[in-house]
Amino acid sequence: MEIKSIAQELNSLPYHGRGIIIGKSADGTKAVTAYFIMGRSENSRNRVFVPDGEGIRTQAFDESKMVDPHLIIYAPVRVLGNKTIVTNGDQTDTIYDLMDKQMTFEQALRTREFEDDAPNYTPRISGIIHLDDGEMNFALSILKSADGDASACQRYTYAYSNPVKGQAKFIHTYKCDGNPLPSFEGEPKTLELPSADIDTLTDLIWNNLNSDNKVSLFVRYIDIATGKYNTRIVNKNK
Repeated sequence: MEIKSIAQELNSLPYHGRGIIIGKSADGTKAVTAYFIMGRSENSRNRVFVPDGEGIRTQAFDESKMVDPHLIIYAPVRVLGNKTIVTNGDQTDTIYDLMDKQMTFEQALRTREFEDDAPNYTPRISGIIHLDDGEMNFALSILKSADGDASACQRYTYAYSNPVKGQAKFIHTYKCDGNPLPSFEGEPKTLELPSADIDTLTDLIWNNLNSDNKVSLFVRYIDIATGKYNTRIVNKNK
């Protein structure tokens, strides 16, 4: 298994699309998650993250320039009891609502498919962190088209029990830049989580995302024992 540094991985591509990072801090006391969005079009870049209850939502930076809110405006992060949900679309609400009705993460996502943004058919990536009795586990999911064939949806879920300290898993929407954009392939990547406070990690991620394409970043440290959390939000548009 190849383990990359955050800087090495984020600098490997100019355009990851949207990305979710989840792992356990080096000292084993925190669940760590980050979600970032990147954009190539003016509409996609015209966004900011804003707090929304225990989570966040996207919002147009300049309402007059918002062309189509479809697939652009959503709640990337919501909290359901001892579960934190992180996704790249409105499937956040699907997971929240159906898990609140006792369905599982996988069952909730079976009601959804990749985005309807032909010809890219952007994958829906989702993550969930579960804390219970001082223990942490998490899962990542991707729903994607069959190599651009919109008639077939491929579904993958990766579950991690008692994750390794100082490591995180990273999944993003696109394999690389292109036209159309090719979907992410393979298992989530393994990244080294350095021994760092939340501000240092936030700076590390933000500063290593492509300066032209990065839009917004969310980072959260959750105390595994208590569930208390600290959050940072960075927006390119100010």
